[in-house]
Amino acid sequence: MIERIGTGPRMSAIVKHNGTIYLAGQVGEGATVADQTADCLRQIDDLLAKAGSDKTHILQTIIWLADMADFAEMNAVWDAWVPQGHTPARATGEAKLAAPKYRVEIIVTAAAKA
Repeated sequence: MIERIGTGPRMSAIVKHNGTIYLAGQVGEGATVADQTADCLRQIDDLLAKAGSDKTHILQTIIWLADMADFAEMNAVWDAWVPQGHTPARATGEAKLAAPKYRVEIIVTAAAKA
């Protein structure tokens, strides 16, 4: 069974299937990469809660940066947020994002809580 939460004409915010939760890519507001990263992570916390999970159940994270020069700044926020002992598989790359104001986008796949 597939469950979709926050479904719009283009995408769903959350898709659940067989105990796996897929979140749409999250972008954040703020003037700095640190601000945008913190906002993305807050949104991820909220979406995971709506889906019946939390950050200790994240399986994989893909992070896109508009400029890899921002890698350390993003990682400082990530490292303070990610629960040690529950770090997911992760990839980070550089990509042109949907709008010039966005400097980071985070995509998460997680397991539902048992």
